[in-house]
Amino acid sequence: MSVSSSSIHLDATPAAICFEPAKSAVIVVDMQNDFCSKGGMFDLAGHDIGLARDTIAPIARLLAGARRAGMHVVYLVHGFLPDLSDAGGPRSRNWLLNKDLNIGKEILAPDGSKGRIHIRNTWNTGVVDELKPEPADLVVYKNRFSGFYATDLDEQLRALGIDTLFLAGTTTSVCVESTLRDASFRDYTAVLLADCMGEALGEEFHVASQKVIAARLGWVSQSADLVKQLQRRDAARREAAA
Repeated sequence: MSVSSSSIHLDATPAAICFEPAKSAVIVVDMQNDFCSKGGMFDLAGHDIGLARDTIAPIARLLAGARRAGMHVVYLVHGFLPDLSDAGGPRSRNWLLNKDLNIGKEILAPDGSKGRIHIRNTWNTGVVDELKPEPADLVVYKNRFSGFYATDLDEQLRALGIDTLFLAGTTTSVCVESTLRDASFRDYTAVLLADCMGEALGEEFHVASQKVIAARLGWVSQSADLVKQLQRRDAARREAAA
């Protein structure tokens, strides 16, 4: 990536990167009720949602800083059509995994509305209240782990001139890593923000994903460092304009 006067330097592993906020996006992966809220799919299945919920506060700080800096924000939402026609055939791994999680089952959501597990446009696939998208943000539904599979995510990013992606969300080793892999294959500068990751399968999977990404697929950094660099640039611009 060429470096311009508007570029920001960010420490990362395996090496520092430079990026331009206007050509960058934060990708928020699957921070939705089914994965992160009481009464959602993971909670009903007995999975610990504590680690996913621990990421809400740092992601909120990241989004506030990114929006102030003029970065784009994209939400990936994992959900299926009401008839489950996009969930895969009965022998597919995708279908079998989700069948065990009762996809399509009707529930009474905590807010009193009718929900359906893992179905689009229900409480279940709504983004958690603390991280609700703003009008200018992009929201992309997906039906597999990767946000690039059978979606127009790549086309939308290209149309905006985006070349750098900062990924946050859940879970590190599955949907986040899958999306980052596909971003890498499409030649984006793809950065995992390790302090904004929730991992449902255990800490060893979270650590392993970071190692693989840093070794072969992209970069690993911290959202706190990213926000600090954005704030420094903003302060420098205000001082120059004074």
